[in-house]
Amino acid sequence: MRDGVNKLIERCIICQYAKGRTQNTMMYQPLHIPRRPWDSVNIDFILGFPKTPRNHDSILVVVDRFSKMAHFIPCFKTSDATHVENLFFKDVVRLHGLPKRKSMTEIPYL
Repeated sequence: MRDGVNKLIERCIICQYAKGRTQNTMMYQPLHIPRRPWDSVNIDFILGFPKTPRNHDSILVVVDRFSKMAHFIPCFKTSDATHVENLFFKDVVRLHGLPKRKSMTEIPYL
């Protein structure tokens, strides 16, 4: 029965197009290697916390890719891009300078 199914799949054009690939090598591209601390950072949010006395319910996480040092900045779930930018400059850029790349938006080898 297995041989019959394999022969049918090999002859069916729709099956060949719908068949999954065993390797997914084209989608992954390596990120550049930072040369010094705070050249490249990863930015993410952690959501779903109960509100604090100052009504913060989320955390903005900024991680340096070279040293793995992280900043955890309290924020609001409804914060817009301008507010997040102000938090980033106030809590990260003020201490470490402006990073050269933010890896969440870069496509290094195109």
